[in-house]
Amino acid sequence: MPLTFDDLLDRAHALTRHGRRALLGIAGSPGAGKTTLAEHLVRALNVAGDPWVAHVPMDGFHLADVELDRLGRRDRKGAPDTFDAAGYAALLRRLREEDDEVVYAPGFERVLEQPIAGAIPVPPTARLVVTEGNYLLLDTGAWARVRPQLDEVWFCEQDERERVRRLVARHEEFGKTHEEAVAWVLGSDQRNAELIAATRGRADLVVRGVVGWPDGAGHHRAGGGLGAVGADAGG
Repeated sequence: MPLTFDDLLDRAHALTRHGRRALLGIAGSPGAGKTTLAEHLVRALNVAGDPWVAHVPMDGFHLADVELDRLGRRDRKGAPDTFDAAGYAALLRRLREEDDEVVYAPGFERVLEQPIAGAIPVPPTARLVVTEGNYLLLDTGAWARVRPQLDEVWFCEQDERERVRRLVARHEEFGKTHEEAVAWVLGSDQRNAELIAATRGRADLVVRGVVGWPDGAGHHRAGGGLGAVGADAGG
């Protein structure tokens, strides 16, 4: 049976059935639709009553450009070693263990392409935290500390040509020329995408598409989102 958006909502909601705060991770390659899926889930789950679902992207743990320059890594910004993976894992642990006060998470300013400290407040009322990023399933270095903090991780998958098209458009939107965007996507981004794709088998659910995808107003509509319709249980 095709996966529906309501199926995803039910699965996310069920993570909180034990009464404690739950953490849901959404992984996938750049341009695969992680942020879109996370934002739709959070919006739909919070549609009635007081908000009880928070969205904490991994992107806030990008190292600042000044530090990437010092390390000589700015030309491959977005690679695993251009993030504070240990800091991200520590935040997830805090979100899991400290649910009696506000926990602040960093955000990421896409125009500046810089992390912003303390930009995302997660209140005690948040019973589900949705976090998304490239490397949630990576099992090397400090990234290996991330997966144990998450109740489930879903892997977003997208048609490769569409994923590349979206990614080029995103880089152009934030200031790169078409030639610069294509070079970046097919170079640094592609190496990262291949590394991320190899983590797919560690996911609890692979999301290749969704029936009944919500529109911009939060209403469900017919048809698929993210790509071809379907899903697999992870290994």
